Amino acid sequence: MTIAIVGAGAMGGIYGARLAESGADVVLLDVSRAVIDNVEADGVVLRDATGERSVRVRATDDASGIGPVDAAIVFTKGYHTESALALAAPLIGPDTVVASLQNGWGNGDVIARTVSAERIVVGVSYNSGLLVGPGRVAHTNVGPTVIGPFEGSEMAGASLNHGLLVAAGFEVEATPEIRFRTWRKLILNTATLPTAALTRLKVGPMRDEPAFSLVSAIARETMEIGAALGFSFDEAAEIATIRHVLDGNAEGKASMLQDFEAGRRSEIDTVNGAVVRIADEHGVPAPLNRAMATLVREYERANGIK
Repeated sequence: MTIAIVGAGAMGGIYGARLAESGADVVLLDVSRAVIDNVEADGVVLRDATGERSVRVRATDDASGIGPVDAAIVFTKGYHTESALALAAPLIGPDTVVASLQNGWGNGDVIARTVSAERIVVGVSYNSGLLVGPGRVAHTNVGPTVIGPFEGSEMAGASLNHGLLVAAGFEVEATPEIRFRTWRKLILNTATLPTAALTRLKVGPMRDEPAFSLVSAIARETMEIGAALGFSFDEAAEIATIRHVLDGNAEGKASMLQDFEAGRRSEIDTVNGAVVRIADEHGVPAPLNRAMATLVREYERANGIK
């Protein structure tokens, strides 16, 4: 199997390295010359519970010499999805499965503009990573990966990716209920990502008051908005799940906080911003998600982040 990882940040580095270790032929595609040079020189340097190791992986910023791959897994920020697919176009043949394991809501819709819906897999990952440097990543929390077909209930594409990820040692669930499961991850992300970014709190301290009351209130609002799409949630169970995730990655940093610290644009538009858009379409109030989206965007504007 030849697998392209599109976007070699923290999560792309983790999944790319683990897939390569399992025997897959992996190529990392990224626009950063520093990433490419470091991976070519030293491999992906992966730190996890077993220690630190170097994993040899091909890396390039030019897909034209690679040719079509069996599967391409997109790990870029949501706002880069369209440009990432343009960069990856030479990798995507008529039988290539394209998967998104990105944060947020709506990434599959962007991919569907250029890739046939039956070849698209979407999913969410509860793994966490920290970008230590170009081509250097820490796997800070181990969790499940949930995948499913972008359209319909046919699981052929998802099964292809399921087998690859299981072989690489990931805990994987394939389900046709992926839209529901994506919104469920969105509950966690809308509650914790902007809270961490705006307060500079690591993951663990968000378990404590008063931060956890804010996290819980945002989560409840996102559940209520999800009801407009036909999703039903057990409020107490979802809040308990968020606490469990925070407990399991206490020293980790949320991706949006990492973005702020690096001076990068955040994914607020595909996280809280996407929830606000859904709420507006259905006439549902979203004061907390709207406030968090506004605060993050204003922080970015005040600091010249584009």
